[in-house]
Amino acid sequence: MKIENHIIASVKIAEIISEEIIINSAEDGSDLLGNLYYSDYDKIIIHEKNINPDFFDLKTGLAGEILQKFSNFRVRLALVGNFEKYGSASLKQFILESNNGKQVNFLSSLPEALKKISS
Repeated sequence: MKIENHIIASVKIAEIISEEIIINSAEDGSDLLGNLYYSDYDKIIIHEKNINPDFFDLKTGLAGEILQKFSNFRVRLALVGNFEKYGSASLKQFILESNNGKQVNFLSSLPEALKKISS
């Protein structure tokens, strides 16, 4: 895993780069959050391919558990990927609601994520 540092208008953003799944459990999410938070990042971009697909099945509770921790620490999170492949109506509604806020956003490209999370 590599952390790509983006700075936009003095805003420090960590982009996680990896070819592997790095979040398989709530503990993995907490560890990543803690490590980045204590490295002075409060805005993080994670690619969908780096998250266990169970995250996108809301019935597992994995997304809720992880996203609650990001919310508690007030760390903004942008998830980048193609979320259409997860045909769940509840996930689509969750994504719509999330994208209306600023805490967690689901976006289709890195440039979109950088623009959204740096504002």
